[in-house]
Amino acid sequence: MEAIYIAGIAMTEFGRHPDRRLEDLALEALNGALADSGAQRSDIGAVFYAGITNGALQGQLSIPGQVIMSKIGIDGVPAYNVENACASGSTAVHLAVQSLRAGATDVALALGCEKMVVADKAKSFALFEAGWDVACAEENFAILSKMGDGVVPPPGSESDRPYSRFMSIYAGFCRWHMKTYGTTQRQIAAVCAKNHNHSVHNPYSQFRKPFTIEEVLAAPPITYPITLPMCAPMTDGAAAAIICTEAGLKRIGADPKRCIRISASVIRSFTKRSMDEPEKHVSRLAALQAYEIAGLGPQDMHVAEVHDASAMGEIIQAENLGLAPLGEGGICAERGDFTVGGRIPINPSGGLESKGHPLGATGIGQLYELTTQLRGEAGARQVEGARHAIQENGGGLIGVEEGAVAIHILSR
Repeated sequence: MEAIYIAGIAMTEFGRHPDRRLEDLALEALNGALADSGAQRSDIGAVFYAGITNGALQGQLSIPGQVIMSKIGIDGVPAYNVENACASGSTAVHLAVQSLRAGATDVALALGCEKMVVADKAKSFALFEAGWDVACAEENFAILSKMGDGVVPPPGSESDRPYSRFMSIYAGFCRWHMKTYGTTQRQIAAVCAKNHNHSVHNPYSQFRKPFTIEEVLAAPPITYPITLPMCAPMTDGAAAAIICTEAGLKRIGADPKRCIRISASVIRSFTKRSMDEPEKHVSRLAALQAYEIAGLGPQDMHVAEVHDASAMGEIIQAENLGLAPLGEGGICAERGDFTVGGRIPINPSGGLESKGHPLGATGIGQLYELTTQLRGEAGARQVEGARHAIQENGGGLIGVEEGAVAIHILSR
């Protein structure tokens, strides 16, 4: 297949931006990506825009991408609105890659932007209720929450404050893993503490406060075994990538030493499986497909960014990507395998639980971190000698797993 490259990539600081508009965030990300690549607006031949909360929270339905582009100086080219739950930004990148391989253009833009922090918190939480089959939401919840049956929450480990019901579902995944493999709350807390400690060195991260494992365990409970620091926050932010063929790189005059190859780009949807068939997990199947395309394996990866909307997500996805044996992700986390300086650093950015999770921008933000790592520009969080990186970004729920999963492998 034709070689495709990230020529330029940028992100805003993720966090709470009450005084900034969507277009302000999008403009900052676009200008950063253009400057990073050497491209001009006139070089862009197609736009793939991920902004899945624009309709629900700002009332901008139908053409959010075209509206944003009209305000940040891009017109006259095809613009596609991408909605694939939390995997929307990664899906925008995947579609840009397909467009380039089809010969539709030689320079494409993938841009994700969200403003999720609004005065009405219930409205924000309600967003997540759309991430499954809404026609049978109660049935969905009953089935998924039963995954944790057999693990009794200790006294005082359940919050009486309102949170998204998805936190109870994440807790169900945790408890299933605990009773099946012996994973402990302390191991989950080790993931969380590691990611918060990584985030101290990331200027774009929403939270930059270090935590010890004991502090994570002592933090306010959400629902056992999840405590507050283990959860991704509501976040505003944007990220953008300029993606090119080799001809496009030459046309815009990109610096070849800073261009990162997209060795594999895979999107897969859910599989109809039971919890007792982890080998059929959609992320595992997508990762195997990506490794085959790239001609690489898990042993070749030097750094990873995975979807940790709760800390347990990192353990599950590390296993799915083959970065840890099935059932041993918690053990690997606790002994430091996933820490910068460890065997396979995961989420050196701080992950979603620290960096933040502006849904449509999240996947591109992950790719920003991996591109920065492969360029050797990550500063105090740099993974030494990184040449190959893998990203996993999932969204929604069908059955017992993600409705959509994106996997990208990047190579220097």
